[in-house]
Amino acid sequence: MVYETIEVRKTTPTIGAEIFGVDLSQQLSNRQFDEIHRALMENLVIFFRDQQLTVEQQKTFGARFGKLHVHPNAPKGLPDHPEILVIKADENSKRVAGESWHSDVSCDEEPPMGSILYIQEIPPDGGGDTMFANMYEAYESLSEPLRKMLDGLTAIHDSWKAHSDRKPGEGSDMQFPRFEHPVVRIHPETGRKLLFVDRGFTTNIVQLRRAESDALLSFLFQHIETPKLSCRFKWQKNSIAFWDNRSAQHQAIFDYWPHRRYGHRVTICGDKPFGVAKQMSNASLAAS
Repeated sequence: MVYETIEVRKTTPTIGAEIFGVDLSQQLSNRQFDEIHRALMENLVIFFRDQQLTVEQQKTFGARFGKLHVHPNAPKGLPDHPEILVIKADENSKRVAGESWHSDVSCDEEPPMGSILYIQEIPPDGGGDTMFANMYEAYESLSEPLRKMLDGLTAIHDSWKAHSDRKPGEGSDMQFPRFEHPVVRIHPETGRKLLFVDRGFTTNIVQLRRAESDALLSFLFQHIETPKLSCRFKWQKNSIAFWDNRSAQHQAIFDYWPHRRYGHRVTICGDKPFGVAKQMSNASLAAS
C-alpha cells in the first residue's frame, strides 16, 4: 500500500512494521492519523524509534484512537494520570507482568482496542524484547474442520489466572474481572476472523468437559506460539510499540535481571467481542 505522510517498513511478512517520518510529540494531521491507523490495521503492531514524549503527549496520541482505558489493577505510579500504566522492572523484580502470551485485559467485558508502550530506559546489555503474534494467521492456519468447531465455542477469561501465583493476602485489594468471550472473534474494523484465547487469561471452554477443554486450549496456546506467526521487537531507548490488542497477542521477555527497564503504557478502550453467531445474525437481518 502507498503511504504519503509516513514511511512503513515491514518487520516480517506476517506481522509488524516500523514507521518513519513522524514526530508523535506533535499534533498529527488527519492524513497522518489515517495512515498510521491503516498501517496498524495492516501490520497489527507498529514501531516508532527516537520519540521524545511527555506524559500528556503520549496520552494525546493515544486519545486520537479512542477513550483511554484505566487498568483495573494499575499500581499507583503517576499522580493525576490514572490512564498511565507504569511498566517497570529492576533488581527487586522476581517476575514481570506479561511473561505469558496474552491479549491485554482480555478478561474485561470490553477488552482494550490497543496499547501504546513507550520505553524510556532499557537494560545496558540488551534484553527485554517483546514478542507479537498474528491471531488472524493463528486462526486461518488451522484445518477447516477445527475452524468450524471453534467458530461456535466460547471461553472464560479470568484475571485471577494471571495473578494465581501471588502469596496469600497479596493483592487482596485488587479487582479480578471474569468474562465469557467467543473463541473465534470477528474483528470490528476488518471483519476478519481471529483466534481469541490466550495463555495469560483463558481458563476453559464453556461447551466442553474440563479434560477436553484443557487439551484443546493446550494445543491452541502452543499453536499461537508458533514462531512463523510472530515477530520480535528489540527495544531501544525512546522506542514505541503500538499494537492492535484484538488481532495481536504479545509476550514480555524477562531476561535482563537485575537491570532496570522502565516505560509508560496507555491503552485504548475497546468493545465487547462478538463471534460468528452474531455476524450471521446481523447478515440475516440485513438480508431481510
